[in-house]
Amino acid sequence: MSELADHTLRLTLDRIKELGAISEEKGRLTRTLLSSANKAAAGRLLEWMRELNMQVSHNAMGTVRGVLPGTQPRALPLLIGSHFDTAVGAGKYDGVLGILVGLAALERLAAEGIALPVPVHLLGFADQEGVRFHTSYLGSRWVCGDFDEATYALRDDTGITLSTYLALAGWTEDSSDIEYPPGGARGYLEVHIEQGRILEQAGQPAGVVTAICGQSRVVVSVLGKAEHAATTPMDLRHDALTGAAECLLAIEKTGRDHPPLLASVGKIQVEPGTSGSIPGVARFTLDLRHPEDAVRAEFLEKLRARCSAIVTQRGLKLEWRVVLDHDGVSCDVELGRRLTGALTAAIGSAPHLASGAGHDGVVMSRVAPVSMLFVRCRDGLSHHPDEFVKDQDVAAAIEVVFRFLKSFLVGG
Repeated sequence: MSELADHTLRLTLDRIKELGAISEEKGRLTRTLLSSANKAAAGRLLEWMRELNMQVSHNAMGTVRGVLPGTQPRALPLLIGSHFDTAVGAGKYDGVLGILVGLAALERLAAEGIALPVPVHLLGFADQEGVRFHTSYLGSRWVCGDFDEATYALRDDTGITLSTYLALAGWTEDSSDIEYPPGGARGYLEVHIEQGRILEQAGQPAGVVTAICGQSRVVVSVLGKAEHAATTPMDLRHDALTGAAECLLAIEKTGRDHPPLLASVGKIQVEPGTSGSIPGVARFTLDLRHPEDAVRAEFLEKLRARCSAIVTQRGLKLEWRVVLDHDGVSCDVELGRRLTGALTAAIGSAPHLASGAGHDGVVMSRVAPVSMLFVRCRDGLSHHPDEFVKDQDVAAAIEVVFRFLKSFLVGG
């Protein structure tokens, strides 16, 4: 490794560590949309972009952008991006690795005096995990103009709508519009940890992503009647939680019986939530994924019908609200060719794999061709404090993106 490459790696590792310490919770890493920690992380990203003499801006959602105009500033830009929000109790690599690897590769180019013929926009999305409003990709959806009345009407656990939250907590000071229309960019590259074990089992530090699976997310509410636990006979109860529990088991059984379908319930809330009360409301999230969009849609409807039958039989009511429904995305062949060449030159091989997890590239595919690079992650563990990427794998990712960007010097 050259002295410049080593310096860039050390700087990147320090930045990963620094962002990993910015949290809204003591003792664990949590950074949600427009929290003070989220804004603090955005501020550091902007500072690092300024140090590279990038033209920086942020929007009211908190997404940040740095622009290098290149030698042809009017040309369609190449976008590099990922997210800097986190899941609850997360690890320090998910999301931010992609932003910082992109920044490091651009710093390498600048240090070598290389100016690309195309503008490069580095994006840090303020919300991808969707922790607060239970829907993914709010950051990238905003820059793609994909906000409608239903999106603004989304509510968090306190009942506040997204529209109200943006009015109260939005980062409006010195904000700018960051938006791309369809066809408004030459391409989009995202670097992300592999949230699986394929690269680790193959002994490979990185791989080219060929496609991103689609997903659906639903907020399911089972409505019963809250009554006194000590005075209401068992046969007269309308217990929302037991109805929800039966639904959860049906969801699990459906996923187990129909691989590669993945059906998960990650969160459940109970009202009134006291030990002496029969639950009147049980609300849970459903995350459904399948490589084939038509099959996923079919099972989504089957699960809705199954849950409806369960709660009806128990004298309960069901509310079924789809908050996210994204088809799968195929990665661009031409960008994939460039990325494959860069990966082969960097590590001597170029494994290809699909992504079961969703990424901002799903949304960005609406405005530009997309490509993705996966980086090996120990045990495939993500959304967890033990999430870990080897230093040499971070170095490999920087080298790949550096070579990918240099490929635009030849043939434009």
